[in-house]
Order: sequence, then C-alpha cells, then structure tokens
Amino acid sequence: MNRKIISIIGITVLLALIFTDQASAQRRKKKKKEEPKVVSIYDVDTLVHPIPRNRQLFHDKIDKEQRRADASDGEVDGVIYYSEDTVYTGVLTKAILSDIDHIQIMIENLPPDGRDGQTDNQRKIRYLKAVWEMLIKYNQDVKVDPFYYKRLVNNMHDMIIADEENRLTGFVDSNINIYTLNNSMVMLEDKPDDKAFIYQGMGKKDPRLMIKRLTEFADQPFACDVISDAARVVPSAVFNYASSTDFKLRNAVRNCSDPLVQTIVSIADKSRAPLKVMPFLSDIYNKKMTIEEVDKLAEDPELYFKALVNLKLEHDTLGSFTYSDELAYRALTYVREMDDLHESPDPVRFKCLEKLSAPDLYFIMVDGQDEIYTSSFLGTFKRMLEKMKPMTGKELLDTVYYDHFRTFIRMCAGFNTLSEFLATMSEDNKTQLMTKFIAGLEKGKEDDLEDAVDVADAFGSIKDSSLASFLELQVKKNYELSFKENSRKGVIVYGLLATLFHGSKGLNNDEAAAQQSAVLKLPPINLVPYKSLLGDTDVVFEQVFFFGDEDGKNSFASFLTNFKEPGKWKITYDKYWAVIASTKGKPIVIYANLPIPEPDDEDAQNRLCKYLDDNNIHPTIVIHRGHSYHLPLTLDKLAKQDKIVILGSCGGYHNLSIVLDHSPDAHIISSKQTGTMSVNEPIIKAIEDQLLEGHDINWISIWKGLDEYFAKKPDLEDKFSDYVPPYRNLGAIFIKAYRRILNNEDQM
Repeated sequence: MNRKIISIIGITVLLALIFTDQASAQRRKKKKKEEPKVVSIYDVDTLVHPIPRNRQLFHDKIDKEQRRADASDGEVDGVIYYSEDTVYTGVLTKAILSDIDHIQIMIENLPPDGRDGQTDNQRKIRYLKAVWEMLIKYNQDVKVDPFYYKRLVNNMHDMIIADEENRLTGFVDSNINIYTLNNSMVMLEDKPDDKAFIYQGMGKKDPRLMIKRLTEFADQPFACDVISDAARVVPSAVFNYASSTDFKLRNAVRNCSDPLVQTIVSIADKSRAPLKVMPFLSDIYNKKMTIEEVDKLAEDPELYFKALVNLKLEHDTLGSFTYSDELAYRALTYVREMDDLHESPDPVRFKCLEKLSAPDLYFIMVDGQDEIYTSSFLGTFKRMLEKMKPMTGKELLDTVYYDHFRTFIRMCAGFNTLSEFLATMSEDNKTQLMTKFIAGLEKGKEDDLEDAVDVADAFGSIKDSSLASFLELQVKKNYELSFKENSRKGVIVYGLLATLFHGSKGLNNDEAAAQQSAVLKLPPINLVPYKSLLGDTDVVFEQVFFFGDEDGKNSFASFLTNFKEPGKWKITYDKYWAVIASTKGKPIVIYANLPIPEPDDEDAQNRLCKYLDDNNIHPTIVIHRGHSYHLPLTLDKLAKQDKIVILGSCGGYHNLSIVLDHSPDAHIISSKQTGTMSVNEPIIKAIEDQLLEGHDINWISIWKGLDEYFAKKPDLEDKFSDYVPPYRNLGAIFIKAYRRILNNEDQM
C-alpha cells in the first residue's frame, strides 16, 4: 500500500480517537458541573472499621496467594512481570494486587445485611472465600492471560455488588460468560437455580468448553441439556464420556434421553471400530447408513478417506468438527507416505494419489499443511490440476464450499503456484476470489484470527506486483467499510494488514525492521537483546526436546555435532538428559532430554522439566526437534520467559497462537515444511556463536550469513528457503500486534 493510503488510514483512526476522546471529555465535564460526585460505599479505599479476628484468617489467606503471585517473577516488589510489553504487566499487576486489595476493603465496608438468614459474618466470609479460591486457581495456571484475569476480577467485584443489592439473578441472566461461570463455584453455591442457569446458558454458548467440564455437574438435572448441546457440535467428546471408566460421567451420558446422544451410545456399544464410525454420526442418526455399513467401509483406507471427503462436500454441519478432525488425520497418512518416499521416482512416490479426485487432493494439501514437503505439495498440486479438468479453480472451490480456502491460497503463494491456480479461471472469477480472500476477516470472535493470519502470511510470499497492489487496495476498502460499520475487530485487522503489507516490502535491514516495530508499537522484531536471555542470572539457559523414535535418535546425534569443538563445550550425561555447557566465552547451559525409546521419552522430558523447576532454572531458548505430531508435548511445556522458540516445522496459525499464549515475547523460527537436520544445525550453531560472544541475536545479520552459507550448498538451499526468520514471520507479528492493540483499547 502506498504512503497516501497508509496516511489516510492513520489519519482516519487518529481523528476517530480524537473525536471520541473530545466527546468523552465534554460529557465528563458536563457531568461534573451538573452532578456532584457522590462516593459509593463500594468505592471507599480505606477500611471503615477494623477487620474482626474471625475474618482476618481469610484475609491472610488472600494476602498469602497475592505474595505467591508477586513472587512468581522471582522478586516480591509489587509488580507481577508478564512480558516486555508493559501493558500486560500493568494489567496483571493491577488485577491481582491492586484490584483484589480493593475488593477486600469493599467486602469489609459492606453494611450489615442479614437477609435469607445469613449473618453479616457468614456473608462476608463467602465473598472472601470466593476471592481466595480465584487466586489459588491463578497461581495454579500455567498459561496466564492477563486480560482474562482482569475481566475475572472485575466480574467478581460486580457480582458481589449485585448480590448485595439483591439482583444477583439478573446479573447472571445478563452475564452468561466464562467469568460468571468460573466465579459461580462459590458465589452461587447456595443458589442452585442461578447456577443451573449459567451452566445451561454456557452449554448453548460454548458447548465445546462445557462438555470438558462435565465432571462439575454430571449429577445435576441440567446435565442432559449441556450434553445434548455438545453432541451437536463435539459428538466425539460425548462419545469419550459414554465409553469412560468413570461411572459418574459414563452414566450422565447414557442416562440422557436425547436421541442423538443415544445414537452415540449405540455406536460406542455396537461398532467394531467406533472411532472410525463416529464421523458418520449424522448419516447413522438420519438413517442413511447403519453402524454395520460404516464398519465395513472403514476397513478400506482409501474408500474411507473418500467417504470423509464426501461428508465435507455434503456440507453437513452436524458433528463437522469430528469428521473434519478425522479427515485431517487421514490426509496426513498420505502426506507422510509421500514425504517418506521423497527420494523415490514420482510414479512410486505419488502412486497413493492415483485413484483420488481433485477435492480429495485439495484436502490432502490443506489438512497436511503442517507436514507436507515442498516437493510433496508440488506433486499433489500438479495432480490436482490434472484431475480438476474441465473444472476451473473457482468451480473446485465452490465444490469444497471454500473450506480453508485462505489456507490453500497462502500455501500456493508460499510454494509459488498461486499464479498457476489463478490461471485456471476467468479474470472476473480471479478478481472475485481474491476479493473474497481479503473480505470478511472482521467476522467471528475477536480472538479468531486464523483467516487473517493466513492473509498476512500469504502476502509475505506474493511476488506478483499487480496482484499485491490489488490486495492492498482491497485491504483499504475493507478497512473503510469496517470503520463505517463500527467493527472494532475489522478496523484493527485491516489497519494492521495495511501496515504489515506496506512494511514487509522493506524488511531487509535493521533500520526498516526497527521502523516496523515502532509503527506496530512492538518490541524489536529483528533482534533479541542478549540481556533478555539471561533472565535474572548471568547464564543463558536453553532446553531442547527430543523424542524416542528413529528420527529423534538421529536428530540427537546430529545436534551434538554442534558442540564437538575441543575446549569450547563440555557434555555430561544424566540418566534422562544431557547437559551441554560452554567452557569458553559467555556462559551457556543447554539441557536436552535423551531420545529414550517411546513412551519413556515423555517421562524423560517431564523429569528434566521437574529438575529445572526444582532448581529454579528457567530456559529462555526452547528448541523442538521432532515430527509435528510430537509438537503438542513441547508446546505444553513453554513458559512466559521463553524468548526464542525454534519449531523447525509447523508454522501454522494454531501453533503460532499457542506459542504466543504461553510465551508472549517469543521470537519464533518456523518452517513451511518439516524441519531438516542439515538446516537446523547451522541455524542453531549461528545462534550459539552469537551467544558465546555475548552479542544480541540479530536475525537479519544471522540470516544474511546463513544465506551465504546455504548458497554454497545447492542441495540444501531450497530447504533453507522454507525456514521463516522471526522478522519475516508475519503471522506471529500480526498476532502479537493485534493482541496488543485490542488489549490497549480494553484499557481505555
């Protein structure tokens, strides 16, 4: 986007904010003149009376949990550090320390009220207990979201006031959300009707969440209502409970009379392969197929895969998550077979695709995005175009109902096949498709960013200047439409895309990267300061996750070659892990679990993590060395202090989002395909060399050196080009910037 468009967007936003602030100021000024402020008892910030002994115990418990929270960053200083972004730290500190202090005072200042036979003391103890238990859960949370806790604490404050004013039922009716639900455990313990209402309401609003919490209400009369709602969205979760050895959960499902729930129970009881049959729940429920027929179908992997694709093409929404998940799993079997045969001639490598249709191949590429090699994608794409004829690309996308079409376009852009795909359709259809690609990103929940991240990532790969200009123009149009329609999500998404699209063109030097960081109001995207990797020590600690399959053993052996230089590194071994320590230059200590055969490899990882926690060692660099199906185990162990996360593979939105959920400051290195040892090692060595010198990790200079290195190795150059450095990881940058802007607005 040219500077004029950027200026228009910036000025529009600025004027909107100025006029909003001016209007707000005028209202405040007018209100100040007309209505003298009266301080409510809820706002008094000092105790009216001393705290009696019988309640002081609960205040002490609350204060103890606050001190635990304060100490979580290694220092009790009245600040709960969260990330380099001071907004997050400020929000968390205010919510857990200041706001809860105020709630404690507010509870003590509440006037006596003995309604419903409750004494003043019992009532206030219930409130204090609710606050105390909320803090306990905070301190047990390994993935803290500052703005979640800000809203949770605010909800608790408002809930207490609503109870005091005898309008708690109305408050619950008007606030069916996760915050009311989580505060209801104590606040509604003696109000069964209100508790049932919030659980049933959340069951309809978020059945995926509520079915996970079945253990909380399995014996309640309303359990069947929540189970029935979940059966229509996540029937696989209901199936798991129907098959559970926990009789309380098992009976809750089996005693529910809903016909769809009973169909799930029948599958659990009668099918030979119930997990394979579950995706066909709708067909069985609607009498299109029998359990026995699906059992037989599932015996043939190819027919079963094609049948799953047909479910997609029928566009049946009942249980769509279940058949989509199963389809993705089955698609990966094709991807892994092609990847494993990457050195075989094409007739051998792609034989598994011979009998598949164009839609079948489309879903293999889209659902295999995390693991598909470049050559596997190109071979599948080529065969898809052949099978498509005489269909156009538009007709193919119509057939698959544009399912994950932005992911497909992003992949085509990344693998340089987008022009070839667009060439299969008319100019009008091409324009309509790319218009649709940009439009509608403001829809859905505010935290649903998958499509927007696909657009951001795609733009970083588009080399056609005319197409890039067209997309920039569409971003501008959608920004203006979002502004006109007062869509907060749309304004932020399209404003960010305009900035990223414009800035990504020049991200080849430190000055341009620094300018981009400043525009987005993010910490530097081009470097990680050496000091930030030290934490509160003088050592850079790293942790590497290996797995016990054959690939893991080979990766571990390859990894150790980085540290064979005499006099520079020392390697020692424990039963479950290796410790690699620098003996020259700045202190670096790397902990790597041994690739013990599965399933003991996970035990080795857990033992290492416990050792690090017990010894107050907090790695700031985390490296995942393994196939993408191992990745969830690594992601679960990320922490907020992690500054560099090397995935080696799996750069998709969900993985980027999960990394940033755990580690908000992380600089992420990912690949468009599965990581390669011969590429991973030079990247890791380049980082370690900088750390030994005590230098900041400058991604632009490191990547220039790596470009020169791999230019001399033509057999690896293409593989290296699939790796995305942090300063060009537009998906991660987009997520960071979006969250920051959204959360800053919540502070206003």
